[in-house]
Amino acid sequence: SRFSSLDKQVKGYLSREDFLRIPELAINPLGDRIVHAFFFESRSGDEDKVDFKDFVRVLAHFRPIKKNAEKNKLNTRMEKLHFAFRMYDLDGDDKISKEELLAVLTMMVGNNI
Repeated sequence: SRFSSLDKQVKGYLSREDFLRIPELAINPLGDRIVHAFFFESRSGDEDKVDFKDFVRVLAHFRPIKKNAEKNKLNTRMEKLHFAFRMYDLDGDDKISKEELLAVLTMMVGNNI
């Protein structure tokens, strides 16, 4: 599994460094925000570790929504929207300020805004 391949030292959890070794995240302008999301949503109680359940919970945000709403309990449209919103809410105050929007846009396209 992807989790096992990232957990090279077989610790049972992933650190930020484990995520940053993923080439697709390393080149993604929002890679740091995506990595942050794994730790923000971690329910293990440790801010520096993501266990398998947390890993799967965050990955579920990237799956398409199924037509049967009963099968979407962890993957609802609202959960997906909250996840996307948190990519832009840099200070975690549940609001996206003009400065936060500009900062995220700058991450994505550089200073060519």
